[in-house]
Amino acid sequence: MNRKLASIVVGLILSITVRAATSPRIQILSATVRDQTIAAATVILQKNGQQSSVTTTDAEGKALLSEPAASDAEAIFLIVRRDGYSDLIAKCPCEDLTYAMSPVMKNLDGMRIVLNWGATPKDLDGHLAFPGNHIWFVRQKGDDANLDVDHLDGFGPETITISRKHAGERYVYAVQDFTDGKVPGTTRLSESDAKVFVYIGETLIRTYYVPRKTIGNVWIVFAVSAEDEFQDINVMSRVSIPTLTSASAEVVFGSQLAGSDRVGDPSLRAAGIPGNARQLKVEGESAYRVGHFAQAIRLFQSAIEVDGSYGQAHSNLGLAFQRVGRVAEALWANRKAIALASGPHAATIRAGTHFNNGTLYEGAEQWNDALREYLAAEVEKDDPIYRSAAARMREHTRL
Repeated sequence: MNRKLASIVVGLILSITVRAATSPRIQILSATVRDQTIAAATVILQKNGQQSSVTTTDAEGKALLSEPAASDAEAIFLIVRRDGYSDLIAKCPCEDLTYAMSPVMKNLDGMRIVLNWGATPKDLDGHLAFPGNHIWFVRQKGDDANLDVDHLDGFGPETITISRKHAGERYVYAVQDFTDGKVPGTTRLSESDAKVFVYIGETLIRTYYVPRKTIGNVWIVFAVSAEDEFQDINVMSRVSIPTLTSASAEVVFGSQLAGSDRVGDPSLRAAGIPGNARQLKVEGESAYRVGHFAQAIRLFQSAIEVDGSYGQAHSNLGLAFQRVGRVAEALWANRKAIALASGPHAATIRAGTHFNNGTLYEGAEQWNDALREYLAAEVEKDDPIYRSAAARMREHTRL
């Protein structure tokens, strides 16, 4: 080999080595088993809605990304899929981060909350507060809720699973920068790339990204109302204590725990639906009518991303979930539709949706839950069908 050719070969090798060393890399772990890697997961990068690259994770759950450069107008998403797990979807930049996949949940009233972040701060803690309970690293087991995984050294995951959400109780979830617990003026939580993923059934139903360029060492992320309606909070708080104990959590979360179970003025919800949200809903209805239910789900979800108060989109989403057998997801979508119902036909909409939820519980042989929904339908509207359903459930509960 002559010197010139040898020089070219060496240059190519060095170029490939440098590229491999600097290529963005991610690792995929289980959300529920500490440090368990997920091999053979499909990793997709999607740019402006179009697939740009596909790879799979190795035995260590790692994958190299060819993350494309993005302008402010471009949206790049990471999508990770594996049989037995819910699809994971996150906004990029994604390089050199760890993500956790949630095993599919079977229980109708269950929920899984997964926190991931970057290398710093080292220790972020998830907190779930609801009546008589505060789930965190000190008290890892509560009433139908557990801290599955706790990490102290960056990245996460930090996972809390609610096996059964209690009817009539309000839940609040927050993230504390434990590393900077004594520094309320810190911005390190804001700079942590923290993301919170919320799963129901087999579906990722909410993703929250920590507010950027914001002071605070506690991030109050969301609440679930006594009527099971999701309420996005997404605010930072400054706490001058090193650890959120159960008592201090009551102080920090106090206004949220005691907060209204209705967000916003119902009279404003029906007005001013953005045109693109309406168009997405119409397209979703067209897909639903011809039996393209997966496409309809994506379109209704997109309409809700544009306008989270779009009640009809939530109602349609519940129907589409039900048609593909994703009952837990249908229940939660229906509950949001009930909360958003407004106008002269609101009582009829709420009654019909409560009745629909009752049939879902009845199908799962959860008689008490079905009875609760049928009675709620009766309260909204006097109808012999609702009375008959409630009577049928009373017979089951006596057995």
